Amino acid sequence: MATEVAGALGLLWGWLWSERFWLPQNVSWADLEGPGDGYGYPRARHTLSVFPLAAGVFSVRLLFERFIAKPCALHIGIQDSGSYQAPHNAILEKVFVSITKYPDERRLEGLSKQLDWDVRKIQSWFRHRRNQDKPPTLTKFCESMWRFTFYLCIFCYGIRFLWSSPWFWDTRQCWHSYPYQPLTSGLYYYYIMELAFYWSLMFSQFTDIKRKDFLIMFVHHLATIGLITFSYTNNMVRVGTLIMCLHDVSDFLLEAAKLANYAKYQRLCDVLFVIFSAVFIVTRLGIYPFWILNTTLFESWEMIGPYPSWWLFNGLLLVLQILHVIWSYLIVRIAFKALIRGKVSKDDRSDVESSSEEDDVTSSTKRPCGSSSSNGANRANGHMGGSYGAEE
Repeated sequence: MATEVAGALGLLWGWLWSERFWLPQNVSWADLEGPGDGYGYPRARHTLSVFPLAAGVFSVRLLFERFIAKPCALHIGIQDSGSYQAPHNAILEKVFVSITKYPDERRLEGLSKQLDWDVRKIQSWFRHRRNQDKPPTLTKFCESMWRFTFYLCIFCYGIRFLWSSPWFWDTRQCWHSYPYQPLTSGLYYYYIMELAFYWSLMFSQFTDIKRKDFLIMFVHHLATIGLITFSYTNNMVRVGTLIMCLHDVSDFLLEAAKLANYAKYQRLCDVLFVIFSAVFIVTRLGIYPFWILNTTLFESWEMIGPYPSWWLFNGLLLVLQILHVIWSYLIVRIAFKALIRGKVSKDDRSDVESSSEEDDVTSSTKRPCGSSSSNGANRANGHMGGSYGAEE
């Protein structure tokens, strides 16, 4: 029995690392065992070092949020306080916990008769109770400040590294002498750090603020990790550095706009969001397909020809392009609302539930910048709890 299991595992391992899948024709793993120059050639086992590094990145994040981001938030006036607490009511709490967080009209009417409360008051209670479980602005500010800091630092490192790399100026150099392209220390650290960061995001996504694009972001992280790992394993690291740098350039701008929103610097938020929108659309719908996809689909076909992992690599790139189109549509929607309303307004991705109906507690309170009401489509969806990232 043990022999059969070992034989099956051996066959699976051989299939998983088949040279026919990973490498171009007439190239074997043995050909890439040589030291080459610098750090030698990329090997799949190198990526195992990512997991302890990802745990280290997550630990650094926790320290950063507590000792750097939180003091900054408090300094600019973001309060360390939660949302309004719904008054305790045993009957409503039981319905909320055991039955539904979004009672329909029939249930609302039944609760209204049972408690002798107005229906709007019950709706207000459920709305506040849902918001009660959501993190305060301070938590969201700290999360965004960490991502902003990492994206900005890694982008600066990447652009500095690529500026002196020949494939940055001529993408055909990505395939020259492929796959015999040895690693350099700068390229190795760039790749491993990016991969560790996205693994940390993959795990922390389950503990961070839940948004309505959770599934899209989960697919995005999977595709990104898959792209980085696959491109490293079959030594497509040169074009991989171009892809990573191109994505980082807009990511830190989005986080900067979110920070300005949380701090209630509305004009700065608007300006940063406009810049982010322009950069995102130019890079993801312009440079990415006409520069990156052009070299991975056509220049590589001409210089090295297709092979199985080449198809998978380009398939993942096309998945990212589909996500780019979806996000661009959402960004244009937000920008269109901004032109109509005069500021970047809350969209369907908002992670704070609100309502256009003012309740007894908040009706006399002036609504601050960054807390505009959600649209009717959101309320009609039946939930506004998981959210999307741009806020306002």
